[in-house]
Amino acid sequence: MRLPSKLRAVLAIVFIAPVMLYLVVLAAFWAYQDELMFQGRSADVLQTPRALNWAFEEVWAEVAGGRTHGWWIPVENARGAVLFSHGSGKNISHYLDDAAYFRELGYSVLLYDYGGYGESTGAPSETRCYADIRAMWQHLREVRGLPADQIVLAGASMGGGVTADLAAEVTPRAVVLECTFTSVPDAVADSYPWLPARLIARIQFRNKDKVGHIQCPVLVIHSLDDTVVPFAHARRLYEMIRQPKKFVEIRGSHGGGKFSSREAYFGGLKAFLVEQARD
Repeated sequence: MRLPSKLRAVLAIVFIAPVMLYLVVLAAFWAYQDELMFQGRSADVLQTPRALNWAFEEVWAEVAGGRTHGWWIPVENARGAVLFSHGSGKNISHYLDDAAYFRELGYSVLLYDYGGYGESTGAPSETRCYADIRAMWQHLREVRGLPADQIVLAGASMGGGVTADLAAEVTPRAVVLECTFTSVPDAVADSYPWLPARLIARIQFRNKDKVGHIQCPVLVIHSLDDTVVPFAHARRLYEMIRQPKKFVEIRGSHGGGKFSSREAYFGGLKAFLVEQARD
């Protein structure tokens, strides 16, 4: 029996409209990936290390597409230096509390911003992030004169992906990966299983392909309560690491667990870095 034309039109709309909407969503995701990934960035400087009575120096480096800005925050009689890569939100002026942990352990800290963050010029992208960290690594090695085995690479969330990319190519004293993911497509697929992220994601930060190439001790820190990057990501990364490694389990939110679980976080970080300094 042939359906009436009006009914066929209604059925076509019922079945075709959701498909069209889905395709529109996929197209939007494809087109606006950079905006979605880096949407939390800020150009406003909340405070400088001077607000905490810390001595510091401005650092600038030329990279393709702009200039990378950072703060060199030294401590007296430092045990080494930490090159800290922050997450996808805000800028370095919001990460002084992170730097305080490393300073308390006797490490100078180099904080820096990706393109489009804080005072760094240009636009953010995965490629630009990799260029930014390499420029800061070069600054520590060539301007500050620090040997590689006196530098600790540390990264949180997206910054863990930036850190892993460099750590797969150089040999620092140690690497610290906090609340980071196996890859961006994996993280998106976990949160939005209806989205074929592994097929259409341009931004990758494929840490799972890189951590196995790291040639120094690695500390992985992750919160059981993390709702942004599931705890399972940290476990999978940890299994892929071939060098001496340690895992510190904390509680609390994605970005705040290190503060709400200060005793567990700081204790694990201290034990790991003391051991690497001794070795």
